[in-house]
Amino acid sequence: MTSVLRPPVARDRSTRVLDVLGLVLRLGLAGVLGYAGWTKITDLTGSVQNVLAYELFGYELARAIGILLPVVELALALLLLVGLLTRAGAAAAALLMVVFIAGIASAWARGLAIDCGCFGTGGPVAPEDTRYLSEMLRDVGFLAMAAWLTVRPRTLASVDSLLQKGA
Repeated sequence: MTSVLRPPVARDRSTRVLDVLGLVLRLGLAGVLGYAGWTKITDLTGSVQNVLAYELFGYELARAIGILLPVVELALALLLLVGLLTRAGAAAAALLMVVFIAGIASAWARGLAIDCGCFGTGGPVAPEDTRYLSEMLRDVGFLAMAAWLTVRPRTLASVDSLLQKGA
């Protein structure tokens, strides 16, 4: 019945557009996670200090998070970059974004004056220099990208699509 409503050519064209959109979202999210992870992993002390600035965890747990977070971000970036396990990688990225949004909201609600540390630099700032709302909205955008890829992981130029063709 679908073929009566939409000719196959139109369906193929719309599928191709969605595949291209998926590719753009996948590469964009990979770039964001890769950049965030790289800036943290090249300054692990700063990464740990960024986590400590949120005042949510004791030193040892904050240290573990500060060291492991950039590794996770880089691993997810690599998976998304090549398009391997796209749905799982995007779902994990979505979960990270929810955690980041909650952390920023928590800092804002508790009156902390910090920079989020999302891209390496972070920690205490002057109260007038906080950007909680814009940081949260940015992360909501990244969450939307990850959600799209979780629901529709099919994209162009991905290892996933090569594996599906070979199966």
